[in-house]
Amino acid sequence: MNKTKRIALCGMLTALALALSLVERMLPVELLIPIPGIKLGLANVVTMFALLFLTPKEAYTILICRVVLASLFAGSITQLLFSLFGGILALTTTWLLLHKRGTWFSFYGISAASAAMHNVGQIAAAMLVMQTTAVIAYLPLLLVASIPMGFLTGAILDVLHRHMRHLH
Repeated sequence: MNKTKRIALCGMLTALALALSLVERMLPVELLIPIPGIKLGLANVVTMFALLFLTPKEAYTILICRVVLASLFAGSITQLLFSLFGGILALTTTWLLLHKRGTWFSFYGISAASAAMHNVGQIAAAMLVMQTTAVIAYLPLLLVASIPMGFLTGAILDVLHRHMRHLH
């Protein structure tokens, strides 16, 4: 794929991730899983997809652009920090585990680990912002919730990969 097409694809993936992020904020996930702050992680599917079909640098760029834009459109500086910590830790986990895919991990396991690390990153940001370690008590609940959320995004990624692997 030439440079112009790669840039265009990165722009489209950033726009898709941003749209999913903004739509996800409107979904009442708490009605299904009564844990404050829980999200499906649909925008993370886009960055994991980018990691599969583009370079790590491009995937990180898409993530950072999405987080910054989503925070500008509907968030705050605190949200930017939480999303950045969580997103970078999640994407790094995905990148590291993708090398073990098939041998040790499926997309489901990779995505669940990524979701868990996203929560770890958000708790780290909360500890930094709130200047307390007390928020770590919320982590076990978030980690339990990350398993079904991660499996859902892993299922979506698995379907996308099966239907689009010819892009490689």
